[in-house]
Amino acid sequence: MKGLFITFEGPEGAGKTSVIQKLAEELKYRNYPVILTREPGGIAIAEQIRSVILDCNNTEMDARTEALLYAAARRQHLVERVIPALEEKKIVLCDRFIDSSLAYQGFAREIGVEDVLSINEFATEKTLPSLTIYFDIDPEAGLKRIAANNKREINRLDQEELDFHYRVKAGYDLVREKYKDRFIVVDASKDFDSVYEKTKNVIVTFLSENGY
Repeated sequence: MKGLFITFEGPEGAGKTSVIQKLAEELKYRNYPVILTREPGGIAIAEQIRSVILDCNNTEMDARTEALLYAAARRQHLVERVIPALEEKKIVLCDRFIDSSLAYQGFAREIGVEDVLSINEFATEKTLPSLTIYFDIDPEAGLKRIAANNKREINRLDQEELDFHYRVKAGYDLVREKYKDRFIVVDASKDFDSVYEKTKNVIVTFLSENGY
């Protein structure tokens, strides 16, 4: 048995990062072999690429450049961190993965979901998560959360117009339908404790079903 690759997706301000961090701490406390990571980033090279992608000054970045940078960061992160952890039978919790690129660059940037899928299949050698938790929230509500949270990193994507964020959500709807067998939706509009408990229950059940 290899490890399990679990990803977390959602629009800006869905609160998934806070939920994942608390979840990872609890699972480690329960002695699950968990590692927590993120995209873009997770390892040194990918974090350097992240700083370029999300730099608020890089407003002239071309959409295809952006998509290729995400794919490059994803490749390095996968081979350097995710795959070795899975081979050690660990549970990898990853904040974003390929579905983000399909929704953000493929659909919202209007490059084409299939074209973005193609470059990411090349980058990942068609690696997909075992399970994806999608944090569902209205984009306007998510952006209000960001505005109210002075501790959160403000990045280039947060500066996009509201219409862009609604296109991201529409893109996620398409991706969820395409990969519906591995997606579970959590209502992220609820309070933190409710979202956390729902997410934890889904994950613990999934781990139990897979021998952990």
